[in-house]
Amino acid sequence: MVLLGGAPGIGKSTLLLQVLDDLASQGIKVLYCSSEESVRQIRSKLRRFPLRSEGFPGISSPYLEDVIEAAEREHPRILALDSLQATALQEIPSPPGSILQVREVTSRLMKLAKREEMVVVLVGHVTKEGLIAGPKTVEHLVDVVLYFEQGTEGPFRILRSVKNRFGSTNEVGVFQMTEKGLVEVPNPSGVFLSERPEGSPGTVVMPALEGSRPLLVEIQALVAPSPGGSWKRMAMGIDHYRLQLLVGVIEKRVGLDLSHCDVFVNVVGGIKVFEPAADLAVVAALISSHLERALPADCVVFGEVGLTGEVRGALYARERLEEAKRLGFSQAIIPKSNAGLSPEGVDVVGIREVRELLRFIGTSL
Repeated sequence: MVLLGGAPGIGKSTLLLQVLDDLASQGIKVLYCSSEESVRQIRSKLRRFPLRSEGFPGISSPYLEDVIEAAEREHPRILALDSLQATALQEIPSPPGSILQVREVTSRLMKLAKREEMVVVLVGHVTKEGLIAGPKTVEHLVDVVLYFEQGTEGPFRILRSVKNRFGSTNEVGVFQMTEKGLVEVPNPSGVFLSERPEGSPGTVVMPALEGSRPLLVEIQALVAPSPGGSWKRMAMGIDHYRLQLLVGVIEKRVGLDLSHCDVFVNVVGGIKVFEPAADLAVVAALISSHLERALPADCVVFGEVGLTGEVRGALYARERLEEAKRLGFSQAIIPKSNAGLSPEGVDVVGIREVRELLRFIGTSL
């Protein structure tokens, strides 16, 4: 039992149809059941894709009884239901999407999966709070929970696993939405850095982690005089409160006065980076912008920053540096505790305190 969640319109149906088409081209029998779109709409969507198979069976019905009947008739190895919230049992008076309907539909499909020895994929909508709509008991019933997220405001999508009884939850997939459907992005780091302004103050490259996959992102900062004494602190892609904390660390531990400045931080491309390892890159970008001195163009920065100004180690340091090396970066400013993990070909500077950044911003390592 697999639950695929995501916001409306993000591409869940597109991803599912492309996966089913690929499986059908390998001779695996699949069945697609839609409770939201008609068969004509599904066919129209499939015509946009470069199909690999000659087609696969599908039905359009809002009733689970029709889905079960089709599954018992077709005997597929994989049954896909799109979506869980729009499917209902006729014998239950509650409307589709209600707690009772969602729970009972999932329970009936679980019994069907065990009886027919098939894989069942359920599509679930995500609420404004970022949770799959319906009771949390649904997540306990299924074996795998996948979230399909819009990692950026553009065409990029990220598929991540938050539960997996049969494998790792540390892997992610990055896709790009095109006119012909979803296409895998084999080198997302290169895409996100393709328009980076090298040699400009206030820009820093940081090897972030998506699951266990290193991903190079550009963090930009702008520190500008605040007119009228009403300063602003704005963050896009990082936690707003974390930014305020880091500004305080810079003022207290580095000795730079930002009290009369507006501070803006943005992770380019709309990527969201909430791990503590982004702290040092944010601090470096802020100092670089404030002093109007750029970091070396081939340098990456990462590490956690504490309230006393200490720089703490980050997980998967070697993997981050390997990704940086693969993209042509030859220098790195990282925590002292991670300095011994550097791969050959990357000049690493390990620092213990944030004030040490002043020695390297605007100069060569």
